[in-house]
Amino acid sequence: MAQVEVTKRPTIGAKSGQLKRAVTPECRTSDKPRTMMSIILFSLVGFLATTGAADESEPLFVYPDVFNDPERDAFYYGTFPEDFKWSIATSSYQIEGAWNVADKGESIWDNFTHAGGNIANGDTGDVACDSYHKYKEDVQLIKSMGLSYYRFSLSWSRIFPDGTPASASEDGLRYYNALIDELLANGISPQVTLYHWDLPQALEDRGGFLSDEFPQWFEDYADYCFEKFGDRAKFWITFNEPWAAIAGYGEGNFAPGNHGLEVDVYTSGHNLLLGHGRAYQKYDKVYQTEQKGQIGIALSSDFIEPFDRSDPRDMVAADTVLMCYLGYFANPIFKTGDYPAFIKEKIASTSEEQGFSKSLLPEFSRDQKDMLRGSSDFFGLNHYTTTYARDSDNFEVDVNLTASPYGELGVISWQDPNWPASHSVWLYSVPWGLRRLINWISTEYGEDIPIYITENGISTEDADDLSDEMRVNYHTAYINELLKAINIDKCNVRGYTAWSLMDNFEWASGYTERFGLHYVDFTDDDRPRTAKDSARAYAEIVFDNGFPNSSLRKISFSQLIRYSSTVFF
Repeated sequence: MAQVEVTKRPTIGAKSGQLKRAVTPECRTSDKPRTMMSIILFSLVGFLATTGAADESEPLFVYPDVFNDPERDAFYYGTFPEDFKWSIATSSYQIEGAWNVADKGESIWDNFTHAGGNIANGDTGDVACDSYHKYKEDVQLIKSMGLSYYRFSLSWSRIFPDGTPASASEDGLRYYNALIDELLANGISPQVTLYHWDLPQALEDRGGFLSDEFPQWFEDYADYCFEKFGDRAKFWITFNEPWAAIAGYGEGNFAPGNHGLEVDVYTSGHNLLLGHGRAYQKYDKVYQTEQKGQIGIALSSDFIEPFDRSDPRDMVAADTVLMCYLGYFANPIFKTGDYPAFIKEKIASTSEEQGFSKSLLPEFSRDQKDMLRGSSDFFGLNHYTTTYARDSDNFEVDVNLTASPYGELGVISWQDPNWPASHSVWLYSVPWGLRRLINWISTEYGEDIPIYITENGISTEDADDLSDEMRVNYHTAYINELLKAINIDKCNVRGYTAWSLMDNFEWASGYTERFGLHYVDFTDDDRPRTAKDSARAYAEIVFDNGFPNSSLRKISFSQLIRYSSTVFF
């Protein structure tokens, strides 16, 4: 297991792909030449720092060919608040494996993958990263990066094999107690997600998210977890990405694979919100005073950029999409206790046109609205990419459009193919979108609500390549935009979580997409982990608590690249 050593400043060395070292695809060769190049670059840094060869007034850019607006994209130097929380994330089904060990129950993802035909290459999470057996190694990876927090999820069916307290598993309790204790013994605080998409199949057989009993099932499960783990776990997330959690009831491309009607999407989302509210109230009323933790939810959203900011129609179009994407779940929790008004009106109108006597969107009672309003101690945000939006009546952009889900709202959305791409068709690197989204959230839901970035990362192809400059640049740029949001815009952001600790089972894509900062060899039964360049780069950012201003960082990256090419080649 190759780790990153951070007992002192991380030794980036020959494997460094961090931007400030100017390791780019254009100057990559083999490992040995890169080692020699690193020596040359570090010597050059010292030379330039003493001779003043760099023009300190010249702005630097992570993606100079694409994003080079001096006001928006220039690299910013500074540090994060001293109590800023640096973390990294995984989820139970994606890494644990041990799908049928001891008395663990079947989850909907066990069932979905075993059915065949649903996952790339027929992959499953039966073994995944085998973290059920290798959790101590995982903890050492986290520790070696200098991180003080680790976000992971609990497997509901490992804790309650049939989904209910009557089936509580001693092995499930033992495993998560051991993981939490191991983290704390190494100075790492757990950030626990209760639900990251792996519902017990036994509950799905009883209706799953479509059942009126779901909120009670979730409250019972959450109650047990608070009781058993809350003396040590002080940061809780109820649901990860609600839209993805219920995707298996609409499009059917996620477990449980039900190609449902619109009403199923509305019903499942409604029950998810009620489950969240009940879990929050349970913790707040029963456990918070003694355990003194915090609890919230992790919502996901692209930033939606109006194509023409000078055109009011495009501004409205972008806001409309953000409200559908993020506000659908955020408004009930952080604002009104109910869905955005225009969404309620639109669904009611569509329902009437389809011949229904009432809206297909369920209504919250007054008590339910009161329960939901304010039911999160923080705003958890999973963010990966940005999308353009334009009013459909104003659409004259010559691009190849992907399917837009917002056509009924009079909005066209797309991503610019010139943006830096990933190995996922939906994910482009657009760093400035994160800063703008944080500002939008602060404006819409209040400057006082603490924001935590609960996921952020990029995928590369399924290849044995530790030199992941794409990921290094992505995290460097996005974290830098986060720093701008805090120091310049004064947004109340408290922490950042990178996705993911290691390559893992990437849902319907199986193992064809890799998001990890550590490489996992899935062809080896031992599932060895090896640090990528991005693990070292992230460790150094964490060690520095940002990007402190120094002579080394003032040197133009392009100068280093040009000089290294001249000297070495």
